[in-house]
Amino acid sequence: MASSTKAKSTPDAAVQALDDLYASAGLVRNLRGKAGGVTVRMRMERTEPEALQQPAPDPLEAANGVRWLPLPQLTGRGGAKLDWLMGGFSTRRGGLSHAYCGAGEPGELNLGFTASDERETVEGNRRLFVKAVSGRAVTPLVTLRQIHSNLVVKAERKDARRDLLRQGDGLMTDQPGLLLGIQTADCIPVLVADRKRRVVAAFHAGWRGTAARIVESGIGRMRLEYGCKPENLIAAIGPGIGACCYAVGEEMLTAFESQFAYGRELFREVYDSDPIRKKYPMLFLTQRAPGHSPIGPNLHLDLIEANRRQLLDAGLKESAIQSMGGCTCCQPELFFSHRSSQGYAGRMLSVIGIRPEAASKK
Repeated sequence: MASSTKAKSTPDAAVQALDDLYASAGLVRNLRGKAGGVTVRMRMERTEPEALQQPAPDPLEAANGVRWLPLPQLTGRGGAKLDWLMGGFSTRRGGLSHAYCGAGEPGELNLGFTASDERETVEGNRRLFVKAVSGRAVTPLVTLRQIHSNLVVKAERKDARRDLLRQGDGLMTDQPGLLLGIQTADCIPVLVADRKRRVVAAFHAGWRGTAARIVESGIGRMRLEYGCKPENLIAAIGPGIGACCYAVGEEMLTAFESQFAYGRELFREVYDSDPIRKKYPMLFLTQRAPGHSPIGPNLHLDLIEANRRQLLDAGLKESAIQSMGGCTCCQPELFFSHRSSQGYAGRMLSVIGIRPEAASKK
């Protein structure tokens, strides 16, 4: 009798073990005619957008009216001040453009050559911003034709010419007197500097560039070209679309899980808030406690954390990485956002460079 019981329980235990194995992979076996395959997405950490918001610090207002966010390493937030370094992140405030604001409103600092703005106006804005950062409006500014890649190029003074604009999403240089610039309107700007060798780099990290490891491979290029050591690097992650606002599809989860062992940790299930629902909760009563239900959940990607993890994987110390905070999507009064404006937006610039006087001290 005992042997019979044992014989009956053994198949059940084996089947249960098999079910557990399938479940751990998000699968289910075919049960009596029911289709097998992928089950509902494995539960992630769930939250609300407000819990993920990271406000930006108050911008600094330059003498010419430009409002911008200096590199933390220039204000003491990033440790010891580096006098040879110049750089920071623009906002939309304090410029000459009226393409993206209402009539009668103050001019804005659109720094991108967009179809809706005049080229002369943008060039004037760039001179204003460059002067705010470097102290000289004529400081050469090197930018790229950005293509959402992991291509990083060395920058020289001649690259500041608009007719020589190169393709890529990362710039690096050891030449004093240049500003390297990355344009964004939701993507993540990452600025890096070598404290010892006085080398700087700027990376444009949208979701495609992040998935292609633009920051990680870019630091690898800095090591190869200039002999930079990760322990000597400092980095600042600028304002971009935050996890609070960056709702994405399941295909994005698949793309990041295929590239990064920690890929799933970059995503949250977020119950999106609705201002109408918050103001008139009685209109949305349901039978679910406590009387009304949140919207969602939607899958949200944390691009800022994704790039912070790449900096860590590249060998930077955690204390050497500073995040400015600020979400371009939910702070439209301060930043341009491609998503929140349905594509009708200006561009911001994130710049970094080596001061000209540093050449004699190098």
